[in-house]
Amino acid sequence: MRFSPIFSALAVVATPALAQQGGMQVMDHGQMAGLRHDDMSKMMAGNPYAQSEMDMHQKMMAAKQGDAAEMWTRKMIEHHRGAVAMSRVAVRDAKDPEIKQIAQMTITKQEKDIAELQGWLRKHDKRPQ
Repeated sequence: MRFSPIFSALAVVATPALAQQGGMQVMDHGQMAGLRHDDMSKMMAGNPYAQSEMDMHQKMMAAKQGDAAEMWTRKMIEHHRGAVAMSRVAVRDAKDPEIKQIAQMTITKQEKDIAELQGWLRKHDKRPQ
C-alpha cells in the first residue's frame, strides 16, 4: 500500500499529539483525505521540527532497496539524518544551554553513526546514500 506524501506528513505530525492524549488511538484516515495544504500548515504551526520530521519520515519510507539488512541500514541512515536535522533546530532555537549542548553532542554522534552505516554499504558493494 502506498500513502500520499500529505498522509505521510500528517501521520508524523499527528503521532506525538495522539500519544500525548494518553493511549493508542487510531487516526481517521477518511478525515485526512480531505485535508488541504492550509490545514496541514495549521497542524505544523508552532512545531519547529515539523519539516525535519516529515523529511525523515518520507525518506525512511522511500528506503526500500535490497534485503532486510540493506534496507534497515538505509532506513537508519535517514533516521539518523533526521536526528541531525532536528538537533540543528534545537542548537539554533532552544533557550536552555544544556539542551543546546546535548543537541550538539547528538549531531556529532549521529554523523559518526551515519558514516559507519555508509561504510557498511560500501563494504557490501552497495551504493551509499
